[in-house]
Amino acid sequence: MQTALRKMGNSVGMIVPKAILQELGAAAGTAMDVRVEEGRIVATPARHPRAGWAEDAERIGALPLTEEEEDWMAFGNQGDAELRW
Repeated sequence: MQTALRKMGNSVGMIVPKAILQELGAAAGTAMDVRVEEGRIVATPARHPRAGWAEDAERIGALPLTEEEEDWMAFGNQGDAELRW
């Protein structure tokens, strides 16, 4: 399958057929990681490895502590009093 490069302002864009985008799980507006490998342009949907971490931490923090976790809370780390968050 061939496509053409098109001038888009100060950049150049490539029209990617919908079937290829669907195969990638991408659509218009999807952030893409782009690199060159062995003279080829390789584009993959951008991954966001930390997506959802804040929500998960909040959910986990709201859970009640187990008895073992309560026991561990009695032990501090050296220098804890000086930490500023």
